[in-house]
Amino acid sequence: MTHDAANDPPAVTLFTDGACLGNPGPGGWAYILRDDATGGETEEAFGEDQTTNNRMELTAVIRGLEALDGPRRVTLVGDSEYVLKGLSEWMPGWKKRGWRKADKKPVLNADLWQKLDALAGQHTIEIEWVRGHTGHPENERCDKLASDQALLIKEGNAG
Repeated sequence: MTHDAANDPPAVTLFTDGACLGNPGPGGWAYILRDDATGGETEEAFGEDQTTNNRMELTAVIRGLEALDGPRRVTLVGDSEYVLKGLSEWMPGWKKRGWRKADKKPVLNADLWQKLDALAGQHTIEIEWVRGHTGHPENERCDKLASDQALLIKEGNAG
């Protein structure tokens, strides 16, 4: 069977990051969504009170995928091994075990993992891990946006 690139869904790159001041504590998430064909970008960031860094990392990816208006080829770029390995390696086993880890304990943040699983199933996702705080422009931008949101929550100025 030959591959017909003309029928591939449009490609996007999704950069994400989450931040938390304390764990748990006030947190923020951010994403940058880039249309690979046009180079056009959209970004979003928001904060939550009393959350964890992992929840913010997951929420950034979920919100980015929710922003898509149809199936896409997504290159997901982030610095969270928790999210990226969870999505690419651990989730199939969790699902088979009823959202339990190999030690039979419930998966933490199962509500967000299940939401991410449903969204990820609509797209073709390729994962690209970047080391945080090493000058990657989009990762640094997402980190700043997420951290700023966490600070706004901490200072009581969110919204």
